[in-house]
Amino acid sequence: MKVEIDHKSGFCFGVVNAIKKAEETLNKGGVLFCLGDIVHNGMEIKRLESIGLITIDREKYFTLKNCQVLLRAHGEPPETYAYAKANNIELIDATCPVVLKLQQRVKDAFQEMEQKDGQVIIFGKKGHAEVIGLNGQTNNQSIIVEQEDDLAKIDGNKPAYLFAQTTKPVDEFYELAQKIEAQSTGELVVKDTICRQVANRVPRMKEFAAQHDILIFVGGKKSSNAKFLFEVCLKVNPNSHFVSSPDELDSGWFEGKKSAGICGATSTPQWLMEEVAELVKGY
Repeated sequence: MKVEIDHKSGFCFGVVNAIKKAEETLNKGGVLFCLGDIVHNGMEIKRLESIGLITIDREKYFTLKNCQVLLRAHGEPPETYAYAKANNIELIDATCPVVLKLQQRVKDAFQEMEQKDGQVIIFGKKGHAEVIGLNGQTNNQSIIVEQEDDLAKIDGNKPAYLFAQTTKPVDEFYELAQKIEAQSTGELVVKDTICRQVANRVPRMKEFAAQHDILIFVGGKKSSNAKFLFEVCLKVNPNSHFVSSPDELDSGWFEGKKSAGICGATSTPQWLMEEVAELVKGY
């Protein structure tokens, strides 16, 4: 059976950078905490924890002093930086440059909207680390829209800026923008802030999934991007399977198949896709 890994899958630039910074810091010795999962992939987290990375939550972070803390690619709100400064915490800041730029744009828009009694709307997943960081730029006064029910929170008579979490689907963003415009009399400024390195994977995934008899999508169960991209593959190739580790493979899936494609999310490490591919070759 022919087995092919989609080499355009796997870590995006932001994740590569965060992991590189973690490894470089750990190689110097000492303790390194990471605020939240460095990547939404349990296997990669275990690998990094095996070389000394300690993952903590926000509650734990706000008890620390005199230490090193890595900020992952998703970004953090201003309060995280203020606490570090007040408590002698050295931040290893691995916030993705795309996210950093978006944070500044949201902050600037909020300051403008404050003068006009306006609103900042963010299309994103409530509770997601990136969205928490973005909302922090507005003193947590953004309107977070995750689903259609949230549109009721928007005052259609007031001016507004609309931004998107960098990993949201482009088509969903523009559908949302049209709905907001339809219910608004105030000025709406639409800012497409979706990362194209992520968005452009959709057409590639469709093409890759169609080329194989069976598709194995490797992703973390916590990853929103993995769930979304797997659904893209499944619509093109109904014989697609989601696994988080090689031991979740079922040899029965491959009976009578001539080609298998292996791909993953922006949070899926290359080494994990290679492990899955090696096992598939044995079927």
